[in-house]
This record gives sequence, structure tokens and C-alpha cells, in this order.
Amino acid sequence: MKSKLFYYAFAMVTIFSFVSCNSQKNNSGHTHNGSEDHSHDHTETPENYFGNYTLKDAKYGTQTVVTVNGDTRTMLTNALPNHKTGDFPNQGNPNTISAQNRTYSFPVNPKYTRNPQWIREPGVALNGVKFEPGTAEVVECDTGENYRVEALQDVIDLGLDFNHAHVQPTGAYHYHGTPTSVIANFDSGEDLVHIGFAHDGFPMYYSKSGKYKPSYKAISGNREGEDCTYENPHQSMDISVGGHHDGTFTSDFEYVEGSGDLDACNGINIDGKYMYLVTAEFPYVSRCVMGEVDADKQREVGMQGGQGEGRGGPPNINELFTEMDTNKDGKLFKAEVKGPLKDNFDRIDANHDGMLIKEELENGGQQNRPRPRGGRN
Repeated sequence: MKSKLFYYAFAMVTIFSFVSCNSQKNNSGHTHNGSEDHSHDHTETPENYFGNYTLKDAKYGTQTVVTVNGDTRTMLTNALPNHKTGDFPNQGNPNTISAQNRTYSFPVNPKYTRNPQWIREPGVALNGVKFEPGTAEVVECDTGENYRVEALQDVIDLGLDFNHAHVQPTGAYHYHGTPTSVIANFDSGEDLVHIGFAHDGFPMYYSKSGKYKPSYKAISGNREGEDCTYENPHQSMDISVGGHHDGTFTSDFEYVEGSGDLDACNGINIDGKYMYLVTAEFPYVSRCVMGEVDADKQREVGMQGGQGEGRGGPPNINELFTEMDTNKDGKLFKAEVKGPLKDNFDRIDANHDGMLIKEELENGGQQNRPRPRGGRN
């Protein structure tokens, strides 16, 4: 589990080293056509989805065609799920699912970089529906604290259905956590179910046994903040942020290297193959990628915002200081920071005075900081 600090830090400096990985198989695929609920032949193996395949479902309107040509996997999709969903609009989500007509491209032979890059939309399910785990919903306190709300929590109703998904104002249905129906549809009988591709080209899986654990932990201690409010275009409500870090907010978590089986991006190398796992525990779906993703791709997926997603991304400088500046003096001393920022403290401390100010953080992260785009619903 990861705090705001880690989100900012891995976008700012090169951090962590993980084992390298081999490229994925490129096997021939198959075609699914049917007017009923999507049925899956359990004699097939997940590798079939590494080649050409077509998913068409008249009942749900799904139209997804994937072709592999040379080094590129191209997905043409209307992004309609091939499974039952919850009822939309609903009390927490006033939007209606509609076709999107998207084109995605993924490298067939992804390149592992050892350098996690934040990305708001990490990947796409095999049915053409995108994963977008974070939100842009923020609780703001009069005392200066800001807390980014997680989608999977019990304080604010964001209208998620049983697939841990809901709908953006554009009509885009998208997954925030384990896509229950996708897992069922693409289950081949093995523990690892291939459910999608990340934008860097590495595959996304779900372990039915849950034996691969994330390396994120709840932060100890209690939150601070008084007179806190959550607002969206439809409501305003007072929120109490006091108490222990229970997972309501993204900053309740921090990455603890080696505490679980998975790396900072919820990835792992199994039998010489690097993959991402979608998990029942935070971060649920990776908030970063370990493979090469060019700047154009970052901008492209960063523009597809919707309810709760449009302002997603690493915290800004003010949020970072709110999180770590415990004595509220506008300076960060080494004793106040932790994780990758602490490891790189001396490099970012440009004047070597033993403390960091906002300008040093801005300058230190300028080269590698992603620039998310898009607006909140």
C-alpha cells in the first residue's frame, strides 16, 4: 500500500530495482461470437488472448477486435462490457453506460525499465473496458489537509457495482478494483486468470487463490484535520478524517518494499515472465507501470477522465508538504520524510542545507514528473 509520498517520489526520481523479465508469448487467438452471455471454453488457455481474437456479444453490445501485427497489439473496441453490470445511473453515480469507440495499442514485446512510472489508467481488460483505480475525489480540511478518496471505501458513495466499477460522465464504464465478471468470463481453470493488458504491454492477471500479496501497508498513527468537507457537483458533506488509517484515503497506505510478494506496481516475475496482478487488497489495480510508456501514451490515457478520475495522479507540492511537514514550518527535514524521497534526499537537496523546500522538490522532479490532463466530472 502506498502513500502520497510514494506516488510523488517515483514520478520524481528513479527508484527501486527489481528483477528483469522476458517478453511474452505471441500465440494465435480465437473468435467469440454469440447473442447470449459471453461463454468461455474452459479447454482454452489464457495464452490464446495473446494473439488475434474477437469478442462480440449482442446482448451487451460488446464489440472488441484485437489484432497482432509485428510488434504491435491493436485493440479496436466500443468499450462496452461483455457482462452484467449494476444499475446506472444510481444514487452515487448519475451516469449512463454508453459506447466509446476506442483504439488502443500495446507493444507485443514490452521493455522492463525497473523505473515505476505513475499512470492514471494502467491498462485495459480483454473485453475493452479500461482499468482506472484512483479517483480525484478529495476531502479538504480548513486546517490545510487534503485527502484523496479511494473508490473502495464506505464513507462516500461513488456508486460502484459488484464489478467494482462505475461510469464516467462520458459514459465510459471502468474498473476500480477486481473485475468480478471479467474474472469469471475469462477463467480457464488455472489459478492465474489473464484479464487484460497494461499500457506498457505486460499482461494483467488475477490470482483466484490470492496467494500473491501486495507490498503496501496501512500507515500507523492517526490522521489529522478539522472541519473537513467533501464536495462534488451534486452534493456537499462534512467528513470526519480523525482516527486510524483505515483505507478510506490513498494516503492511508505506504509501500513497504519486501513486505509482500508484489513490487511497487503490483507486479511480479513468475517463471521468467513479468506481469501485473489485480488484487483484493490495495492498490487493487496498479497505479504505475514498470515497462516503457512514452510521453504521448501517458498524455493519451491521462485525458480520459470521468467522475472521480479527472484529477487523479501524484499529489501536488502542497499536498506533499501537508502529508509530511509534521511541524508545519514549510520545510522538510530528513527525519520527517521516508521511503524513496528519504533515499534521494541528498540529491534533491540542491544547496545541501539539510532540508528541502518546495522549490527544490519542484526542480528535482521537473524532468520525470508526469503531467496528468483532463478534468473532474
